[in-house]
Amino acid sequence: MNNQFEFIDYLVFALYACLILGIGLWVSRTKKGEVKSAEDYFLASKSLPWWAVGASLIAANISAEQFIGMSGSGYKVGLAIASYEWMAALTLLIVGKYFLPIFIEKGLYTIPEFVAKRFSEKLKTILAVFWISLYVFVNIASVLYLGSLALETIMGIPMIYGVIGLSLFAASYSLYGGLSAVAWTDVVQVVFLVFGGLLTTYLALNAVSGGEGFFAGLTKIYHEAPDRFAMILDESNPEYSNLPGIAVLVGGMWVANLYYWGFNQYIIQRTLAAKSLKESQKGIMLAAGLKLIIPLIVVIPGIAAYVMTHDPEVMSSLGEVGQQNIPTIDSPDKSYPWLLQILPVGLKGLAFAALTAAIVSSLASMLNSTSTIFTMDIYKPYFNKNASDKELVRIGRLSAAGALLLGAIIAPLLGGIDQAFQFIQEYTGVVSPGILAVFMLGLIWKKATSRAAIVGVLSSIPIAMYFKIGPKGWIDSSLFVDLPFLHQMGITTLLSMTVIAIVSLLQNKGADDEKGIEINSATFNTSRGFNIGAFAIILCLVALYALFWK
Repeated sequence: MNNQFEFIDYLVFALYACLILGIGLWVSRTKKGEVKSAEDYFLASKSLPWWAVGASLIAANISAEQFIGMSGSGYKVGLAIASYEWMAALTLLIVGKYFLPIFIEKGLYTIPEFVAKRFSEKLKTILAVFWISLYVFVNIASVLYLGSLALETIMGIPMIYGVIGLSLFAASYSLYGGLSAVAWTDVVQVVFLVFGGLLTTYLALNAVSGGEGFFAGLTKIYHEAPDRFAMILDESNPEYSNLPGIAVLVGGMWVANLYYWGFNQYIIQRTLAAKSLKESQKGIMLAAGLKLIIPLIVVIPGIAAYVMTHDPEVMSSLGEVGQQNIPTIDSPDKSYPWLLQILPVGLKGLAFAALTAAIVSSLASMLNSTSTIFTMDIYKPYFNKNASDKELVRIGRLSAAGALLLGAIIAPLLGGIDQAFQFIQEYTGVVSPGILAVFMLGLIWKKATSRAAIVGVLSSIPIAMYFKIGPKGWIDSSLFVDLPFLHQMGITTLLSMTVIAIVSLLQNKGADDEKGIEINSATFNTSRGFNIGAFAIILCLVALYALFWK
């Protein structure tokens, strides 16, 4: 597509970039003679208020894989993909009530550190390597790829230059300032992300309705593409293998959500940096509330783009933009960048700033968490047990730079993926079931042993790959079963938990493990405000699924 940015668009975007860099560098500053401690760099001095925690959770989560990938899935599948967002709201409530009290009580820097305290250093190292590999080769690479795809589609910037530009933008403040810089810039990023995203949705729906406004546009796309508003897909739907019916509510999607929100370093790190457990839980509540509106920002635009490109009357009504014969969308993941072409001058720059905010904030979060795990869980215990704070911060910066370089090399190789959001979910799903099995049993079952956890997490990979290979034709297909990947994740988790349970019982003859966690009802007490907020969010979710259940 041709670059249709004008001076005012570039100015708006430049002001956004300067604002983020200015805040990031200002927050990162240190007084003369001061040295950042490891807690300063990796946990923002444990000083984040609840609203910063909540904003940072959303900014870290919403990235190119949502704006580009989820809009692409909205274009191809419809509202059903929003289950990843709405079910996440419920998952956040569970994390806030049942997981955070244990994590914060143990004073963790990293999620692998919990594994060391509950199981063993050996298992911690195995999982640390898993996470670093996943962040670099899937998460960082895919965010850079999708972000660069947006730059290429909207502005005609070659992908390699987009990768370099986004990398330098995120690195410019996150490598120096650590989590403080990331979290406080996230507060600003989430404002751009939410309001810029809502503006894009409004203008897209207004265009669909011929200038009659948001609700008229929403009504039109609902009537023009009713199949795109089914939350629960049946087996006749061609996308059933990606979103297999009721499994999005009671099946494998719980594996994806509990793993991501409960045991994912670059997400949970924000909650560990809160001033207190109550502040952390209030931040979780804010993030859960924002999750309810995210599909309006990242899924509805994809459906609107589908209706627009399949309705000649709408295309001809787009005035000057329509007369320029903007090509039809040749890939679902180009639907959101395509939409930005129809925005008025000035608003293109704001909408693009929202998209960039989503990309850069997530990228910065991933870099910080990758460096935290490498520094605290690999470098310190294995290379320099007596490392000073200054040395740990230096290694944190170097490891983040190394992760960014590897991700940037891999990113252009991801071209040709049909739905990037689904790609990320599927390949994260190879690792997440075993990790979830270890954590869940480690938290709730005192008999789980370290040896059993190691056997369980290692066995989860061949189990997951068995389902992933499936009946491909180049091996005797009778040896495999072909299942939707959410079913694969659910079954892999259950089998991994079974392995852990059997090995634990054989090893300890039914006795509790010496590192089992002691919990009681008081551990999970939450404030009245948290309970009221949780009830309200659950009511909203019930209403949304009742409205779009087809």
